[in-house]
Amino acid sequence: MTKKLPAGESLYTGAEIKVKADSSIKKSEIERVNAELAEFVRPKPNTAIMGFPYRVWLYYVMGEPRKPKGFRSWFRRKFGEPPVLASRGVINANTKQINVLLNNQGFFRTTTTGDLVDQKRLAKAVYTINLKPQYLLDSIHFETDGDTSVFGKALLNTQKRTLLVKGNPYNYETLVAERNRIERELKQRGFYYFRPDYVIFKADSMSKKTKVDISVEIKPNVAQVAKKIYYINDIHVIADYGDLRVDTTNIKQTNYQGIDIQDPLNRYRPKVFADAIGFRHGRNYSSRFQDVSLSRLINLKNFKFVKNKFELVSRSDSALLDVYYYLTPQKHKSLQAELSGSSKSNNFNGTDIAVNWRNLNLFRGAEIFTISASTGLQFQVGGGANAINNSTYKVATSLTLPRFAVPFIKFNPTRNQSLPSTTFNVNYEYINRGNMYRTTSLSGSLAYDWSQNSTLRHTFTPLSISYVRTFDFSFDYINYMIMFAPQQLGTILDQNTIIPSSIYQFFYNPRPTKSSSFALSGSFEIAGNLASVLAKSANSTNEAQTLFGVGYARYIRSDLDMRYSKTINSKIKWANRVMLGFGLPYGNSNSLPFPKQYIVGGSNSIRAFVARGIGPGAYYASGDNATTFLGAQAGDMKLEMNTELRAKVNDFIQGALFVDAGNVWMYKDEVLYGADGVFGKDFYKQLAVGAGVGLRFDFTYLLLRFDLATPLRKPYLPEAERWVIKDIDFSSSDWRKENLILNIAIGLPF
Repeated sequence: MTKKLPAGESLYTGAEIKVKADSSIKKSEIERVNAELAEFVRPKPNTAIMGFPYRVWLYYVMGEPRKPKGFRSWFRRKFGEPPVLASRGVINANTKQINVLLNNQGFFRTTTTGDLVDQKRLAKAVYTINLKPQYLLDSIHFETDGDTSVFGKALLNTQKRTLLVKGNPYNYETLVAERNRIERELKQRGFYYFRPDYVIFKADSMSKKTKVDISVEIKPNVAQVAKKIYYINDIHVIADYGDLRVDTTNIKQTNYQGIDIQDPLNRYRPKVFADAIGFRHGRNYSSRFQDVSLSRLINLKNFKFVKNKFELVSRSDSALLDVYYYLTPQKHKSLQAELSGSSKSNNFNGTDIAVNWRNLNLFRGAEIFTISASTGLQFQVGGGANAINNSTYKVATSLTLPRFAVPFIKFNPTRNQSLPSTTFNVNYEYINRGNMYRTTSLSGSLAYDWSQNSTLRHTFTPLSISYVRTFDFSFDYINYMIMFAPQQLGTILDQNTIIPSSIYQFFYNPRPTKSSSFALSGSFEIAGNLASVLAKSANSTNEAQTLFGVGYARYIRSDLDMRYSKTINSKIKWANRVMLGFGLPYGNSNSLPFPKQYIVGGSNSIRAFVARGIGPGAYYASGDNATTFLGAQAGDMKLEMNTELRAKVNDFIQGALFVDAGNVWMYKDEVLYGADGVFGKDFYKQLAVGAGVGLRFDFTYLLLRFDLATPLRKPYLPEAERWVIKDIDFSSSDWRKENLILNIAIGLPF
């Protein structure tokens, strides 16, 4: 392959980092520096497998393209990769950059040399680093030269939240972040013209060995305008900016709560802008209000472009700013058709066709109204001969108001982080579940959504009500239930249920770091209390209470979902998930209603088992067609854990190794699944465990996933035989047929 390279050139195969460290430096620090530099140096070599640069080979194998848009050109762009050639000039540049990088991290007096080792037209770079001890921060002092003005006091006040901590390593990036933090805090206090480059750091590393004293100061001769607090004068909103249909001459302005609004077509109620804009006349400027106001206007989704401008009031001693918002409206009405693919946790994949109509400003208050109709086919992957095909028809409506629709709760635009919203939903769905039965459901809800800050969001649904009706049970389905699960027959056939509930949810997403990310979400739901007040008691005390002649559910349900991922390097990422679910049925309910129960197994769950193929507990669905006909292995409680090592082969292909574990349990009801299905003190002995490998293809807008998994632990076997690792036999066709599960899905599993 090297024969194809340009004359006199060599293929670059990568870099070798040699760190010669001072004896006082810890081994772990040396390893960290080595790994960071290996990632830092450029260029990166060509993509290779087992050392063979296969994409370079593909680049040359078809020959030189004759046409820029021909097949060969397309093949090169899609599958090939031009060779990365070795260059001594690049090595010299990298040597200088390595010195700069390490000095910025406090490894002062460190030196670097670089060389190019060429053998048979394959060349690698060798960098030798003479690493000196890293300097640590000692004293940190904010210097104001005795300035007792409002600015001087504000600057000293920023020291309370400084990023510079005694004992931490000296780091240039931390100094840059500290400078930006100081600017941000001062701008939040009204110092509109202050800039981060007005802050300087003076470092003294001479007086103490491997320690640095930092003095934070303001540049001398900084203009007084940067040290002055500015206040808001007039606020202007141009609601039709860029609309050529509007005649801007002689436009009458509306003043609402001190905001001048130009809206000649009278599209919006003035309250929309008063709620979105946090500034008020006479209050000091704050960058926080600026950012929040822009975010609110954008999140209204009514405007294509949002532009903000501040103008100093023309007066020699002025400390007043006029604020302008230029808004370019979106088209308020739209009709869309969508063709989509889906992958669900119950191992159902499929396609849907939907038609959506949307109105962005239904009642002139930036309300978003949508109505959609869809139909789709879902097919169960990994179920073999027992796979189920569903057909679904759905109509959904939604109305979202950019405010709390509650009379006694008022929104304060100068305090709240973001606009709250109120959403009304009404949905109808019809499902034909293979040759088993049919289900219809009608549901409605009222939900309030608000963000406490940039990392924490809340949703409260005071009223959610669903009516689920199951009918047209097939003869084969009923016959199977009579033969293999007669204890479940009465419960499954009596599936007409009303589910009235209230739900609280939270979503916590702290800002990710360079190497890791964390997310936590949870919910608490209580159902049936209001219904019990309205319900009419049956004539017999042995009969359940009903609401409008239909049984209703009473339960408490709580969920927690924790996700953590760590970036090992640019190619490898470690992702983890833990899911906990607990349902407590009470009153006239012995278990959660089926739509609210937990299931495990499938492409987004425990991938070594088919959907609904595990649990509850040690329960085992008997019979050849158990998966098809029961299809109801669900529980009131859930524990699931997933860990996955993801490796990026190239921009198109990703690989994965994963282990999944978990199960579901009934809380108290032994009727459906017997005592083996009820949660007990030995629940951990009933965990299912599976492992496997994955291959993913990233098509930019679509990630196609193939996960091949096998059980390591089967909870339904006798306790001493549940670990089945010793039984793994890839050469046996019978073993492969029973134990290898292929999951084909769209998107990552979590």
